[in-house]
Amino acid sequence: MGAPTVQEAGHDHRWVLLALTSVGAFMTPLDASIVAVALPRMGPLLNLSLAASLWVQAAYLLSIAVLLIPLGRLADQRGRVRFYLAGIAIFTVASLAAALSWNAPSLILSRILQGVGGALLNATSAAIVTSVFPAQERGRALGINVMAVYLGLSVGPPLGGVLVDHFGWPWIFLVNLPIGLGVFLWGWRILPRHGSESQPPTAGARRAGPLDLSGAALLALSLVGLLVPLTFASEWGWASFRVWALLGLSLLALGGFYAREERAAVPLVDLGLLRRNRLFAAANLAALLNYMALYAIAILTAAQLELVQGWSAKATGWIMLGQPLMQACLSPLSGRLSDRVGSRLLSTAGMGLVALGMVLLALQGRSGSLLSVVAALAIVGVGMAAFSAPNTSAIMGSVARSQLGVASAFLGTMRVTGQALSVAILGGIAASHLGTGGWKQLLHVGASPQAAAAYARGYSAAMLTGAGLALLGAWASLARGAHRVSAAP
Repeated sequence: MGAPTVQEAGHDHRWVLLALTSVGAFMTPLDASIVAVALPRMGPLLNLSLAASLWVQAAYLLSIAVLLIPLGRLADQRGRVRFYLAGIAIFTVASLAAALSWNAPSLILSRILQGVGGALLNATSAAIVTSVFPAQERGRALGINVMAVYLGLSVGPPLGGVLVDHFGWPWIFLVNLPIGLGVFLWGWRILPRHGSESQPPTAGARRAGPLDLSGAALLALSLVGLLVPLTFASEWGWASFRVWALLGLSLLALGGFYAREERAAVPLVDLGLLRRNRLFAAANLAALLNYMALYAIAILTAAQLELVQGWSAKATGWIMLGQPLMQACLSPLSGRLSDRVGSRLLSTAGMGLVALGMVLLALQGRSGSLLSVVAALAIVGVGMAAFSAPNTSAIMGSVARSQLGVASAFLGTMRVTGQALSVAILGGIAASHLGTGGWKQLLHVGASPQAAAAYARGYSAAMLTGAGLALLGAWASLARGAHRVSAAP
């Protein structure tokens, strides 16, 4: 009898790997949501400008976006579980560095290092799950993985509020240390049994080769050239030469990346998937638009509640719990429902609900009622739950099994790039009425009613812009066509 396949070998232990990867899936959104609540309090202590405050989040996301695909390719070749544990180790050490930061540059550098760890986790987590679970159980397993993400988002705001109010902002990073250390030791213990099982059964069918460093560099240059001017445009001004020079550089690098990937013997990204697979392309576009609309809600709404309406960090954390709690509770149900009615209708309706919730947030102004804010955030959470699992299922089901890793990397890149764009675009719009020095005035609650009013106007404009992006995402979901069964391996 031949050697057992990966699926057979992993039958008794795949739930252990799911548990291991789900803890990592919990950690990264926990960190992001905690930082969103703490930023308004960290700002005056570290003398952060608006741009620096946004970069505390954007630098983390940008480093993940730049590294996700290259590190995913290396993990496919050298062992996903090992790379996953390396991500846990880097993320934990970077969290300690962030807690010890003394100014904006040191904090941003620590966040970049956290992004390196986050890229390793994002590149390997879903791939490990999809490689060890058979097709009939994969949706259930990925649903649990997605639920772990939303649990991190749910726990983050109230935990961040308590830590900031009672222990100080460094503890929002120190809380990662016991989790990271425990996961690393647990994973190291099971690595000898499971290290080989992290490889996909079709790994031998893929062409091995060196990492396309030229393609990776061009991709990184394109993303940096896009996100830096979008983040700093509120300070530099949209007429600034630096803004348009960097945007032009981003376009040139993107064109160079496309040309490079067309010629490369072993491309970093299979661009043919976007040309030949309408469902795959449209569902990834919907994911990009979804996260562009959604991600900045936490950061901007925390500032609106704390700096404009005067809520404490602790209260803000509890108020904002409505959105991720809905996502965590309803995502498994949404995933199961998509198996019965298909993913297209659920994804489209979900994006419509996100748009509705953001319109309601835009109407809050400086004195919105607590109930209306919680209700608007809950509607956004229901919409996100209806969209995420079905859309992920559609993407993973639209490709052959031999392309599952590529599909996961594409989706991860769209997600993280959308998050970074959300911080840059919606954050810039929210700050557009503040003017020079307005952010520092806003940090001192009550010192400048004009600054608070200016931010409230910018916040409303940002939420309406996000609602428009969500409606575009609904169109992409609707226009993608019906779900089709993946090809054979």
